[in-house]
Amino acid sequence: MVHITINDKSIEVPAGVTVLTAARQVGIEIPTLCDHPDLTPTGACRLCVVEVEGMRGPATACTLPVNDGMVVHTHTEQVDTLRRFVLSMLLTDHPNDCMKCEVDGNCELQRWVYEYDVEWPEHSGARHNRPIDSDPNPVVFVDMNKCILCGRCVRACAEIQSCDVWNFSERGFDTLIVAGANQTMLDAGCESCGNCVAYCPVGALFDKPAVGWGREAYQKKVRTTCNYCGVGCQFDLNVKDGKITRVTSTPEAPVNGLSLCVKGRYGWDYVQRDDRLTAPLIRDESVTEGRWPGFRETSWDEALDLVAEKLTYYRDTFGPDSVGYLSSAKCTNEENYLVQKIARAIGKTNNVDHCARLCHASTVAGLATALGSGAMTNSIEDSTMQSKVLFVIGSNTTEQHPVIGTKMRKAVRENGTKIIVADPRRISLTRLPGCLHLQQRPGTDIALVNGLMREILVHGWEDKAYIEARTEGFEELKEAVMKYTLEKTEEITGVPAAKIAEAARILGENKPGAVFWSMGITQHTTGVYNVMSLANMQMLLGNLGVAGGGVNPLRGQNNVQGACDLGALSNVYPGYQAVTNPDLKAKFEEAWGVEGLSDKVGLTVVEQINAAHEGKVKALFIMAENPMMSDPDLNHVREALETVDFLVVQEIFMTETGKFADVILPGQSFAEKEGTYTNTERRIQPIHKAVEGPGVSRPDWEILCDLGTRMGYPMQYASPAEIMDEVASVTPIYAGVRYWRLEAGEQLCWPVKGDDHPGTPILHVGQFSRGKGLFKGIDHIEPHEAPDDEYPFTMTSGRVLYHWHGGEQTRRSESLMTLYPEPLVEINPADASRMGIVESDLLKVASRRGEFYAKAQVTERVEPGIIFGTFHFPKGNVNWATGAFLDPIAKIPEYKVTAVKVEKA
Repeated sequence: MVHITINDKSIEVPAGVTVLTAARQVGIEIPTLCDHPDLTPTGACRLCVVEVEGMRGPATACTLPVNDGMVVHTHTEQVDTLRRFVLSMLLTDHPNDCMKCEVDGNCELQRWVYEYDVEWPEHSGARHNRPIDSDPNPVVFVDMNKCILCGRCVRACAEIQSCDVWNFSERGFDTLIVAGANQTMLDAGCESCGNCVAYCPVGALFDKPAVGWGREAYQKKVRTTCNYCGVGCQFDLNVKDGKITRVTSTPEAPVNGLSLCVKGRYGWDYVQRDDRLTAPLIRDESVTEGRWPGFRETSWDEALDLVAEKLTYYRDTFGPDSVGYLSSAKCTNEENYLVQKIARAIGKTNNVDHCARLCHASTVAGLATALGSGAMTNSIEDSTMQSKVLFVIGSNTTEQHPVIGTKMRKAVRENGTKIIVADPRRISLTRLPGCLHLQQRPGTDIALVNGLMREILVHGWEDKAYIEARTEGFEELKEAVMKYTLEKTEEITGVPAAKIAEAARILGENKPGAVFWSMGITQHTTGVYNVMSLANMQMLLGNLGVAGGGVNPLRGQNNVQGACDLGALSNVYPGYQAVTNPDLKAKFEEAWGVEGLSDKVGLTVVEQINAAHEGKVKALFIMAENPMMSDPDLNHVREALETVDFLVVQEIFMTETGKFADVILPGQSFAEKEGTYTNTERRIQPIHKAVEGPGVSRPDWEILCDLGTRMGYPMQYASPAEIMDEVASVTPIYAGVRYWRLEAGEQLCWPVKGDDHPGTPILHVGQFSRGKGLFKGIDHIEPHEAPDDEYPFTMTSGRVLYHWHGGEQTRRSESLMTLYPEPLVEINPADASRMGIVESDLLKVASRRGEFYAKAQVTERVEPGIIFGTFHFPKGNVNWATGAFLDPIAKIPEYKVTAVKVEKA
């Protein structure tokens, strides 16, 4: 620490900080334009000049480090004169159209010009007249006439997004900011995240979808949490005249700060689509015209009375297990709690599940077995920025969880963090400097991890003290993995032995290290064992219960963690309390004031569909899930939905599943209701109502309360906060989660054991949830389906940056559809050449179950013999071809390995 004096105020600050940072710490404001706390200081704008006693001439506060005894004056006559000169020079070539500018009232240049009372200067020299909005990027508006060459966009793209799209071009008066080598933004590698817009201090870069809505400074802002992936980014919805006009990021967002991805910043316009459901619908085949042929609009009373009557009838006539309930990772914690409560307390069945069964059910089961808890162990920030090595396996992080992906890129580029990527595709992370890419054959993850662990043991890189003190079953593990020599592992996985050895060395010599995975690990018939293998490796290295380490499964949907936590699973009550435990059954009977809760594990998502197909499940209640896009073997799903006697769909759009419904209940989007989500790192965060829902749509929690009451069980909560209070009373890991704490800004990661408990950012510190961590010896098992002469390709699947899940929201976003308008199938150039396929040819991809159509994307991202597709578009959905081959423990389908044939359509 050093002592300095600023404006006659004596302060103590850390050695090495800048004068600007020191001034901010004591509330002294120094004007800046090029500086931003998130970015490397450059001293480019000269607006932050200060006088320092004993120093010749003014110095830029943003680049000047403090020295002990330094005396600084931030507002002298000389300094203020210099600042006025800088501002005057900027105005000489700046458009004089502030009253028409989109950022009027929120422009940093405007603010300082006003504060320093700078007149618009007379100017008769050359002026720039650059084209406006000449870049075709559909989300970023460019007007370089307003650019002040502060370089914040350049640094934000390089330092925050790690994309290096923007840079300086030309010299002197002609200097300007360009994309790439004076290319379009997209050609220069732009990911359309809009972070350059967020950091621009003027109106040179702006959000194109918001152009024309009027000045941001005069709009209402409502802080909320993103409704896409599980990262849990927060931002402000800008609202004018009852409409969302723009998303603006905020430095106060705990997970993401100003950073957002393209979906979070620009994918909000689906909320205001004119095809939103606006009133309850009942099937009526006599209706052949209008908005919804085959349905008639009705009142809430008629619709809910019918649903309550039918669900009660099937429960009483065919037994409780004749009814299935699908909850939703898109909806709030409170709404998921209500769905499982209706199923259990009223329906007397544990047939309640949601899409975690299709993505991370194997994570929950595998980690619960090995560690005692099935969740991500570390925070996003410490697992990326405090790790010495990142091991990313089965996760295309920069596209599926983009903000975490940017943190990974930043850690590698700025901290020198090592990175190993194990993925059958050459995803963008593999292009990072020094990345070691292990390109395993799909379905061989266990063998790969076993091979790594054998090398770690052979070289003595394991943490012997940790193993002795904190684990059990080590000898079983050792016996299993010692069979996986480098040669055997290469033979199974296709990864060269030298690369396996190098990866093991990096992992063994760099601790702590963090492991990340997503559905590339879980969506296999061996998903649970894949997860347990990764837990084995992290325990072997002593990387659990420490900052910078952990096992970090990245959740795919905004609230898939919360839906699991709140009991929307067929085998557990809220808080992962087993339905088969008689003491817990008695606990919930008393808490809910009911008798006869079922102690039988219910049917999972796929099992409910299968049972409907067989006529065993007579009625289905589906809230904000779309099995006709997300489930495997869609021909089978279609037949099941055609077979089931009674189908209720609660949604915001007419989805592919909704078309089969008997009753449709119009819910509301995240922007139209209150509640909470729990993100991938177990952080519980609020969402807030910003606009009214369309027509007579209602918040989903209100619909559920009304339905439960009509089924004979009063559910009269006044608000989501009251529901959360009940959750806290029956769910130990949420015991201290209260709205008053969240609204006060407390950051709570469960377990939160009481109202005075701060939460738990890192799990398993000192001791695992189950006591000692359990090693398990696991052998490689081949995928269920292998390619053969008739179906020679292996198809794997996933998401792309510009779309999300079944596409119900992103396909209704004009910006996102412009960026990625149709389904594509990746195919290797060697395969394409052999088959006479060229870029954009329409392909027919078929399996033993079904077929789909998509255009070819010829790319070396996939190896010969492998293709990659998505499930974002109905006709190009890989799930017409995937099979319902289930992990026997977690009951998750094997989406990642499907044998297919490919031909030109």
